[in-house]
Amino acid sequence: MRYLSIYFTNLLCDYLATRKPELKGKVYVFTMSQGNRIMVTASSKEAEKQGIFANSVLADAKALVPDILTFDDRIDFNKKLLIRIAKWAIRYSPIVSIDLPDGIIIDSSGCSHLLGGEGNYLETILNKLKESGYNCRGAISDTIGTSWAIARLGRKSPIIGPGQQYNALLNLPPMALRLEQPIIQRLHKLGFDKIGKFIQLPASMLRRRFGQEFLIRLGQALGTEEETLDPIILKPPFEERLFCLEPIRTKPAIEIAIEKLLEQLCARLEKEGLGIRSAELKGYRLDGQVTETKIGTNQPTHQIPHLAKLFELKIAQIEPALGIELFILSATKTEPVLTHQEKLWSGKPGLADKNLAQLLDRLAGKVGPQAIRRYIPQAHYWPERSLRPAVSLEEKTEIKWQKANPRPMEMLHKPASIQVTAPIPDYPPMNFRYRDELHLVRKADGPERIEREWWMEPGEHRDYYILEDDKGRRYWVFRSGHYDEEHSTWFLHGFFA
Repeated sequence: MRYLSIYFTNLLCDYLATRKPELKGKVYVFTMSQGNRIMVTASSKEAEKQGIFANSVLADAKALVPDILTFDDRIDFNKKLLIRIAKWAIRYSPIVSIDLPDGIIIDSSGCSHLLGGEGNYLETILNKLKESGYNCRGAISDTIGTSWAIARLGRKSPIIGPGQQYNALLNLPPMALRLEQPIIQRLHKLGFDKIGKFIQLPASMLRRRFGQEFLIRLGQALGTEEETLDPIILKPPFEERLFCLEPIRTKPAIEIAIEKLLEQLCARLEKEGLGIRSAELKGYRLDGQVTETKIGTNQPTHQIPHLAKLFELKIAQIEPALGIELFILSATKTEPVLTHQEKLWSGKPGLADKNLAQLLDRLAGKVGPQAIRRYIPQAHYWPERSLRPAVSLEEKTEIKWQKANPRPMEMLHKPASIQVTAPIPDYPPMNFRYRDELHLVRKADGPERIEREWWMEPGEHRDYYILEDDKGRRYWVFRSGHYDEEHSTWFLHGFFA
């Protein structure tokens, strides 16, 4: 594992300076009340030149600089600012954690090669932050502890090679181990001003004098003690959670949970003018397994009853096992909800009718979205190119459907070869054989000649016939090219309803 630690030398002041350029060159500090005194929590570079540092008393600071500017340090402002920076840093690694009070930790394992190695990786991130106005330092090593120490106290290379954290820590002071102040003072009293002076002492002796926490911190820096990150997780923009007081196992309880989640989620979506196109429901079970249920809609909607019915069709697929203790509902795809103007005198709203969209959604939930198809016409005479699947119900085209001659409701993807008996040229067949079944023709219409689009591909024209067999079934067949008693080829291309 490789970890990158970034240390912000003066986070609050740098943040304020980027938003108030007029403060450049002025003495200012951040303050916070602590008991009966007002303490300085952060100071600008100019304030530090005047001897005013963090943890100074504001009264003493004003004695040094009477016209000093002060700003309130809001509670958890440092943390909120670091979280924003950590979310920005996720573009460089999926695992980023804040390191209070003045840093972030990035798990750079397997990421640095994307920017040309660890040197370029570190330089790129630091330069981006400095361009935004932050003064910062960084270091990369095998452990979080060593990266933290080198970023703040290291004076040589910021990149520690694999397995080299022992040597990198030898000349650093004890505070590099992230120890409590009383332990650091005790170490200095004993003359341990560098880690190298006590790192080889027996663990039992160090534990007896400085406690178990001391050994844990030392082991974390060296890599002998495990240390994990608490990464920042980007919450999806539209997600709701429902924690269950008791594990849920029954269908009615799951339905109630879904309705509550939909009420919360749809309220947010309605305020934004958005609707759900796809949503995902996750159920976290007691046994550690996660159940996933997904729905989709033909039109964006935030209608709770309709969405609840779609999920109801999927409840049978949810296996609660010992029980579900947490539900998470996410709107994985949203789109603006368009309100269609309905005409008072028209009872046929057509595809704009939301009832039609809701019906299609319910059918898709039962038989699958792949079983529902809508086609729109294309500007081609050749039957295979005369239509294409529509992307959505709202998609429209200026091209009109061909009405001069009827077309079948269902066309084969590839015309099927058939055996035909025809009396004379240009007469419709008397019978034909398709899939080993002989069809006797009782009625026929045609021919309709369709020329091949020669500018797209060479080939013969087609003569199409509409045939009805003795069982009342109707077919669309064609002869390829002109009639030839010995070489005429016939094909079945579609079926009428």
